[in-house]
Amino acid sequence: MRRNEFPLKGIFKNFMPLKEYFIKGRWHLAIGLLSLLLVDLLQVLIPQVIKRAIDSLTFKTATSGVLFKYGLIIISIALVIALFRYIWRNLLFGHARKVEEGLRNRLYDRLQSLSPSFYQRTKTGDLMARATSDIDAIGMATGLGIFAVTDSVVLGVMTIVFMLSINPVLTLICLIPAPILVGCTILLSRRMSTGYERVQRTFADMTEKVREAFAGVRVVKAYSRELWEYKKIEAEGEKYISENMQLARTIAVFFPLMAIFANLGLAIVIWMGGRLTILGHITTGDFVAFISYLYLLAWSLTAMGWVVNLVQRGSASMRRINHILEEVPEIIDLPNPLHVTQIMGSVKFKELSFKYPGQKRYALKSIHLTIGRGQTVALVGEVGSGKTTLLKIIPRLFDIPRGTVFIDGMDVHDISLKTLRQNIGFVTQETIIFSDTIRNNILFGRNGISETALEAVLRATQIYDEIQTFEKGVDTFLGERGVTLSGGQRQRLTIARALISDPPIMILDDALSMVDTRTEARILDRILEFRKHKTNLIVSHRVSTISRADLIVVLKSGELLETGKHTTLIEAGNEYARLYERQLIAQELEI
Repeated sequence: MRRNEFPLKGIFKNFMPLKEYFIKGRWHLAIGLLSLLLVDLLQVLIPQVIKRAIDSLTFKTATSGVLFKYGLIIISIALVIALFRYIWRNLLFGHARKVEEGLRNRLYDRLQSLSPSFYQRTKTGDLMARATSDIDAIGMATGLGIFAVTDSVVLGVMTIVFMLSINPVLTLICLIPAPILVGCTILLSRRMSTGYERVQRTFADMTEKVREAFAGVRVVKAYSRELWEYKKIEAEGEKYISENMQLARTIAVFFPLMAIFANLGLAIVIWMGGRLTILGHITTGDFVAFISYLYLLAWSLTAMGWVVNLVQRGSASMRRINHILEEVPEIIDLPNPLHVTQIMGSVKFKELSFKYPGQKRYALKSIHLTIGRGQTVALVGEVGSGKTTLLKIIPRLFDIPRGTVFIDGMDVHDISLKTLRQNIGFVTQETIIFSDTIRNNILFGRNGISETALEAVLRATQIYDEIQTFEKGVDTFLGERGVTLSGGQRQRLTIARALISDPPIMILDDALSMVDTRTEARILDRILEFRKHKTNLIVSHRVSTISRADLIVVLKSGELLETGKHTTLIEAGNEYARLYERQLIAQELEI
């Protein structure tokens, strides 16, 4: 926020994305606020009843019946207040929960639409903090904040009106410190806004450190680095506490200001109001009622302090959420993508060059390659040669220039992302297993898949018999990230997940690196048999896998050096032959 910007202007701007939720829940809000207004009105009536009761005692006109009547009125008002307080709390706080739900869903939907590059520059812990503590702060601002601002303003105005009706001069004298209080509030609100944003950023950093510590706990234990990890988390915790303490010192100024104002007003009322009562300018009942109103006014000012506190925190959190909601995906569909009913599986790269954002060196340079429908293609090259990058470009996980990648003769930009990716099975080097059953990990939310089809892909990946030994078979619940499975089992499950939809194009990026050579050969035989006449792109470092490909593509430093069949490339004696010899030696050593 700019220093010369009025705080409320920036706050309203931050909360604008919530407008739709307020419009949608307008009737609940209206009834809730109306109930709150009625409660405030009834609260300011109670001192009037007390005033009449005390005046009747002072003027000795009170009887048991009169006092009973006043007591009954107060009890009746209290019961009505209780009823309408339940109504407004239920509706206003319930609305806040709905705002949280809608905003959380909207945030998650936006995160799902963002390109992979966003996740490369954004920490997971930061996203977790925004989806939890930031949204909680926004819920507090839109729930308790609405109550506090309405209650403090309406109750404060009503209280001042009744105080003026008792004695205008005394009221104005009591309100002398108010402008000073408002000025301090505006100044402190700027500091609180900045402080809350720093606190939330620090919380995000701490969340990321804790996530990393738990995710890598097995490595930490294996190297006996628990103390080192503990000190890292301790340092983040100290930084978080430091930021919170700076913010707490700012917030702590508010309530003493409220207390000073309330007690100063009380001192003025006792001194001047007491004299006016002695002189007969106001009754004893007026004096007591004035003090009661002063306490209500003090509550209103305290509530205003809560408002500033809650709203500033919510505004800082909303500003962080808005950064994501305003993030524009780099990879999007064209306004009118082609209507593609079926993809056959041919792939063509034409003068494709690509480099990662912020990098000077090309990851891929001038790639020309045609892959026919139904071909099995092996990509070969040293680490960093561009194999994975080339494969990720096919489903547009990276953005590329138009006219460089084609599927079935269509530019990939002209095919909707949903259609494109639904027709490509991608098994990455990283095995992602969800904390769910084996069945749900393979089906991945897809419906209409029979038990026969499920069994077929499990047999194709050579894991069916192993799963049958589990207590509940395919309905066995897997631990977080599939920790109950071996590395090879996790890889085979991810391949089964890709096979189950029988996509026209299958990409296996070093997907069997955790199984032995013989097992890999058996699995690959079954997969290729299962996917006969379908396009398969494979990255592997094993001779048995590479040699059975219809076409071998050799990459080095992002450039395509040679293509051809295994025997042809061996006879040529160039890069592939050298790589093949090294891999053959490595495989012999493995055996």
